[in-house]
Formats: sequence, C-alpha cells, structure tokens
Amino acid sequence: MADLPDLSAVELLRLYRDRRASPVEVMTATLSRVEALEPRLNATWALDPDAALNDARAAEARWARGEPMGPLDGVPVTVKELIATKGVAKPLGSAATDLAPEPADAPPAARLRDAGAVIFCKTTSPDFGMLSSGLSSFHKLSRNPWDVSKTPGGSSAGAGAAAAAGYGPLHLGTDIGGSIRLPAGWCGVYGLKPSNGRIPIDPPYIGRVAGPMTRTVVDAALMMSVLSAPDWRDHMSLPPAEIDWLDLDFDLKGLRIGLMLDAGAGAPAEPEVIDAVIAAARLLEAQGAVVESFAPFLTREMLDGLDLFWRVRSWSDITALAPNQAERILPYIDTWARAAKDADGLSVYRGFHQIHRMREAGAKAFQPYDFVLSPTAPMPAFAAELPSPTNDPGRPFEHIGFTVPFNMTEQPAASINCGYTADGLPIGLQIVGRRFDDLGVLRLSRAYELLRPPQRPWPRLDDEATTQT
Repeated sequence: MADLPDLSAVELLRLYRDRRASPVEVMTATLSRVEALEPRLNATWALDPDAALNDARAAEARWARGEPMGPLDGVPVTVKELIATKGVAKPLGSAATDLAPEPADAPPAARLRDAGAVIFCKTTSPDFGMLSSGLSSFHKLSRNPWDVSKTPGGSSAGAGAAAAAGYGPLHLGTDIGGSIRLPAGWCGVYGLKPSNGRIPIDPPYIGRVAGPMTRTVVDAALMMSVLSAPDWRDHMSLPPAEIDWLDLDFDLKGLRIGLMLDAGAGAPAEPEVIDAVIAAARLLEAQGAVVESFAPFLTREMLDGLDLFWRVRSWSDITALAPNQAERILPYIDTWARAAKDADGLSVYRGFHQIHRMREAGAKAFQPYDFVLSPTAPMPAFAAELPSPTNDPGRPFEHIGFTVPFNMTEQPAASINCGYTADGLPIGLQIVGRRFDDLGVLRLSRAYELLRPPQRPWPRLDDEATTQT
C-alpha cells in the first residue's frame, strides 16, 4: 500500500468501508507528513493537530458503527485561508489585517464539514489573494515541492503545494483570475474552476469562485458532489441542479475542440509549454475529437482595463485601513494599487467595462466549440521570491492571459498536468467548457488523465532538485 497521505479520497473511503484503515491512522500519517515538510514548504496556516485528531476519532467511531456522517467522512481536507472557517482568523495573506476569529464557516467549508471531512488546517495565500505566487507579508514564503526554489503559484499557493506534497487528498482553493488553475499547473495537480455560482461562496464577487485542488480528477468530482450544494448566503449562486458528478464516462468522437496557443495579450507561451499542450491535443484527436485552431479574444485593452479596475478596488480597501495597518502591506501590492489612486471615474468605468467586453467576445469565439484547450500559464513556475514572473507592478498580469478571460465569461475551466520541462517542472493544460458544463470539463479531464503518458512520481523533497533553499 502507498503511504496513507498519498492515497486518493476514493481509495481512503474504500479502506474505511472495508476497515483496512481508519480516519485516525490517516490523520496521524498526514500530520506526520506535514510536520516533516512544512519547514521547507510553508503551505499551512492555523494547523490544529489536536482538533483534527478529535474529529478523526469521531469519524472512526461512526465508521465502526456503519454510520458515516457523509460522503467524505474522515477524509483530511485543507481550506484556503481566504475561506472562513468558524473560530479561525482570516488574515487574507496580509500582515495588515486583524486576526479576529470568524463567526461561521463560509459555504464551501460548511459543505465539507457537513460531509464529514476533517478540516485540519488552512492553506496560505499572498496579500489579499492578489498575486500568483506565495509571497506574503503575513505568512512565511510558500514554496513548490517539485523545486523549493520555485513558487507554487497563487493565490491558492499553499493549496497547490499541499496537494503536490501529499498533505492528504482534498484541498479547497479560490480563483478570480487563475488562482486555482495557475498553482495547479505549476504544482502538477488537478484544479477545477467551476462555472461562476456553481459552488456558493461568501463573499461573492465578479469572477470569484471556490473549487477543488486534488491529485486526481475523480477526487475533484467527489468534492464537487458536496461543494455544489446550495447556500442562501451567495446571492450570485446558480439554481440547485441534479448532477451525477461521478459519472465521468465520455466519448470523444466528434467533439469540436479549439486549440488556443496564443492568449492574445500578455506573455507568449514558451516552446516547452506549447509542445506539451499540442501533444495533449493530439492524444484527444487520436480518439476522434476534431481539434481546430482557436483564435484568442483577449486584447491588451481588456487586460489593462481589468488591471486598472482591480487596482482601484484594492486601493479602496487599503485606504479604509488605519495607517499603522496599511504600512504593513506587501510593498509590491501597495505600489501596484497606489498607481490608481488618482484614476478618474471615466477611466475606472472603462476599465470595468472590459469585463463585459471579455464576456461578449468570449461567448462569440466559443460558440462553434464544445471545449477549448490552452496552456494554463505561458511559463513554468518562476522563482519563489518573486511576486510575479515580471516582478513589475506596472505589468503584473502578463501570466494570466489564458486564465482570466474564463473567470469573466463565467465558464468552467480546469488545469491538468500534461508534461514536464527539461528541468522537471510540471506543465499545465487548461481545459475550458461551455458555461455551466462543469461535468463536461470533468469528463474531458478524466478522459485525458487516462490517455496521458505515465506521470512522474510525486516529489518527496529528498531529491537534489528539491533541496534548494
């Protein structure tokens, strides 16, 4: 048997049913894994071993009685610290925030807990979730298990690192411009950004979603069966839908798939990334899918307009802080937001309007296709110490050209590993579906997961490539 923390949730639940392993054994092994690796990965926040073991004991007793609490009973899960959990502070990745305990679980955490999952820690994010790296003024610097000199990505930084390192099978992230898919791609795991509103979230916001980050597609589908339950607190959520999330069989014949190798704005995809994505497309084509070139719809005006709007929004948040709090914000974030302090109303409106332009252009471009494939990011994971690949607050979002449009179009999109660079870093393939076709994205992801070449062993941090400091 593989090490317990490396088993999928589906495998763990089977062991629980057959009484060949217990939630206490699994939680103990997972905590040992975290204790061994955390000094180098810095992926967790508010780790509570005692509470986790108490919850695992309760789950163990339920399984012994043959009365599991729900479909995830006794399975370890981490939750990104931007998602509230009762009694735990939500630092938002920033030293500028107050550490007041949250009064209640946000909807995604509540659904996991209702299903019996053992939430044993929160995972780290950068300041206010506004970086695609693990750089934070509050948390220690999060690092990538494949190479600790590299970033795990962000803003679901700790979640990506935790999934790749085997801190249990299930991890919950959030995504407003790529924050699930980018760390999933750079950490070699699976990450699903569902259709906006599919998973209720609090607070809701334009483009903001929660979603699973796992090592397998089936585990992500299992999480969706729980996370997609309704919650009145999200006024932007979709109507409840009866979806058999674990029905992942799929016939690829005749599917029309667009292949987008140019995002239209931002950094161009590097050759190793392009080659890996093309190879993935050819595997699907060999099974009968029709793969055609997909022209990008994102423009520089759209990306810059969204950037301005986000700067103004962040500057508004910063100016609401007391001076002694604001001075603790990560300097990169402060510089980025401060550049918009004199923006006039007309410019801000025009920036916000780019969201609508993305939605309109994306809907038109996607109309002939069932799915679109693209790189998740134009480059592999970059240096851990950098806030972004450019390290330039004037051009902070050059790496999100493939991901952010599909937050604004509200379409489901996933990242799945499709290869490795010459240096052994994972390369993410983005799979985008029609709006509301979350199950279709999971099905195509599962089909590709079964077709792709064998994956490299998960990093153990005992190889020379992962021992850099």
